[in-house]
Amino acid sequence: MIPFLGPLDVFPPADMAREEMGGLLAVGGGLQPDRLLDAYRRGIFPWGTVDGLPLWYSPDPRMVLFPEEFRLTRSLRKTLRAGKFEVRFDSDFPGVMDACATTPRDGQDGTWITPEMKEAYCRLHELGWAHSVESYEGDTLVGGLYGLAIGRMFYGESMFSRRTDASKVAFAHLVRYLVSNQFGMIDCQMHTDHLASLGAREIPRDAFLTRLSALTAAISARDRWSVAQLDIAW
Repeated sequence: MIPFLGPLDVFPPADMAREEMGGLLAVGGGLQPDRLLDAYRRGIFPWGTVDGLPLWYSPDPRMVLFPEEFRLTRSLRKTLRAGKFEVRFDSDFPGVMDACATTPRDGQDGTWITPEMKEAYCRLHELGWAHSVESYEGDTLVGGLYGLAIGRMFYGESMFSRRTDASKVAFAHLVRYLVSNQFGMIDCQMHTDHLASLGAREIPRDAFLTRLSALTAAISARDRWSVAQLDIAW
């Protein structure tokens, strides 16, 4: 039976996740900032709801990208050097979430990004934990991603693209920022061919949790991020 979490209940150990259910670990508990931060530190993330209650997952294996293993292809490098898109950090976090929720995806009907999810992550953004990276064509938002940064760990949540390579350009800037600030790992959650093409790979959950513990213990500033901090000579 999947554990039901009340408002004060703690998460069960990640190794109790039901692999036959995609790594489902628990149901309920709410989306308060402290609850979400505790979940991510434990290698748990919310994905979808049932009857308005969040579903919590910790899959095994875990898809991750080590920043130094990012695969910058020749074609993507050419796009970056051409400066086709203007990249900004933290300039429109709600807009990125809305775009991630509404952009059609192959094999996916609807979205797991509910209004309650958006409210919860926008609150984490206000508190300095959640960040967005945006690709603009003129003044139009055409690609981007969002996620959380805890210590030296980044947790990718979702990305979208309305122009060819727009999300990849945003992701490349994210990786460059993470490398320059000594981040050790990006949590990509579950396997996709798109993430694998960028250099992400699966590792055992135990190995993920061991690395996670050390990386989230590091101290990092919770400020707005800025592209101006980057060396972007591609």
